Amino acid sequence: MAAVARNQPCPCGSGRKAKYCCGVRRGPSESDLAKAFLVEQRRASSPVLRRVINDVDVLIELHEAVADLPRLDLSCQLRLPGLLSPRLQRLRSAIADDDGDEVDRALPDALAEVDNPLVRADLARAVLALREAGRVTEEVAAAALLDLDSDADALIREALVAALAVDCGAERTPSGLVLVG
Repeated sequence: MAAVARNQPCPCGSGRKAKYCCGVRRGPSESDLAKAFLVEQRRASSPVLRRVINDVDVLIELHEAVADLPRLDLSCQLRLPGLLSPRLQRLRSAIADDDGDEVDRALPDALAEVDNPLVRADLARAVLALREAGRVTEEVAAAALLDLDSDADALIREALVAALAVDCGAERTPSGLVLVG
């Protein structure tokens, strides 16, 4: 079947032109825009990491600092849906039960469910806001942006675990509150 031209009537029968009806999308998707945003932010911050690339101890410290970001500020935790899927609920229960082995087993499935360019771009915006506010160094922000624009998952993994830990009351919010559900 041939594609409907922009100015042709929409095949749904509304009588409107296709360009104004039924989700005919033009241009890049939200996911493509998020990926481009991540690439641009990583490229802009790369020179900061070039200064420390040969110092293994500094790189290890940066990696640890990136993993601690969700405990520094709530904006670096994932926004959880109102109703958790079975995968997320399984991980939440393992965290609540303090069952490290079950957390390790449940984490890959839960991560696969939430890890996408839009979530990574949201985390990147949170990191950039913390950098602009002077709450994280340029090096930590650059390391986080590199993590988010790669196959690495340190920040998104910790952001998910921290959000679920706060949600079930196993951990305090970065401001010190304990949520009781």
